[in-house]
Amino acid sequence: MCTYYPESKVEVSGFNARHYDMLMDMITLGNYSSMIRKAIRLMKIRPSDKILDLGAGTGRNACLMKRYFSSGGELIGLDISEEMISQFQKNCADFPNVKIIDARIDQDLAYERYFDKVFISFVLHGFPQKARNQIIRNAVKALKKGGEFFILDYNEFSLKEIPFYLRIAFKIMECSYAFDYIERDWKKILQKDGFDHFTEHHYLKKYVRLLSAQKNG
Repeated sequence: MCTYYPESKVEVSGFNARHYDMLMDMITLGNYSSMIRKAIRLMKIRPSDKILDLGAGTGRNACLMKRYFSSGGELIGLDISEEMISQFQKNCADFPNVKIIDARIDQDLAYERYFDKVFISFVLHGFPQKARNQIIRNAVKALKKGGEFFILDYNEFSLKEIPFYLRIAFKIMECSYAFDYIERDWKKILQKDGFDHFTEHHYLKKYVRLLSAQKNG
C-alpha cells in the first residue's frame, strides 16, 4: 500500500491491518468494542438509511450498522488498505447491500446528496488539516439536506493538563497530526462547511467523543 502521509498512523497495513480489531480491543482494555456499539446505537439508523463509512477498515462497524437495515438500507465503505478491504469483504460477505470501494477519502468524491448519514471512526485525527478539510467537504457534499455527519474520535483537550501516564501513552501511540487535532474547535470548523445542530457523547473519561452534526443546506 502506498503511504500518502508518512507521519500518520491511520494508514494501516501489514500485521497491524490483519489484526486491527484485536489490537484495538487490547489497547483499550476491551472498551473499543462496546464503545463502537454504543456509538452506532446513538446514530439512530433507520431501516432505509444510506450510509457512507469513511475509512471503513475491517467492516466491524459496517456489520453492526447493517443490523438496523431493511432491504432498502445501503452502506458504502471507503478504504485504501488492501488488507482492510479484504477483511471487510470477508466480514460483510453475507450482506448484499454493504460494499467497500478502494478510494481515498481525502480527495474529491463523486457522491452528491445521496447519503442520510456519513460516519468516520478514529481516522480524521490522522490527517493534516488541509486533508481533514477536504474530508469534511466530501461529507457535506455526499449528504442529503438534513443528513448527519458522525465523527467518533478524540475529544478536544489540552495534552498538558491530562495525567502524566496518559500524556506519555498518547505521545507513544499517536502521530504528530493527532496533537494538532485535539486542540481545534471542531464545531466551529464544521459550522464553516454548513453543519449545525451538534450533539456529543463522551467515552473513556471524556477523552473520546462521538460528535454529530446536521447538514443545514
